[in-house]
Amino acid sequence: MEITEFPGYEWTTVADSPVRELFPGIRSRALWSGANGAKAYVLEMDPGTAWDGIDLHEPGPEEVFVVSGVFNDGFRDYPAGSFIHAPAGSSHIPQSTTGCTLFVFYPEG
Repeated sequence: MEITEFPGYEWTTVADSPVRELFPGIRSRALWSGANGAKAYVLEMDPGTAWDGIDLHEPGPEEVFVVSGVFNDGFRDYPAGSFIHAPAGSSHIPQSTTGCTLFVFYPEG
């Protein structure tokens, strides 16, 4: 039996996702948005970049997987392969001295 499509599946590639510059050297690529407000992104940070201000996690949590490079939340470094769960209401200042690529998921929008 040949299945040509799985109902409900959605997919894209990072290369095909539109780029939005959030701050100089920090780019976001929207991968997916769910009906309940959930969202998935790839965030690219050039070496020596930092978020302008504090990144507050509202209305829900933020989940981050470090795909490559080293990510810093303002307190500690997270090397490639790290997973970070930031609960709703928490905050940090995303930055990277080496540059990094992150997969960012907002399960509640």
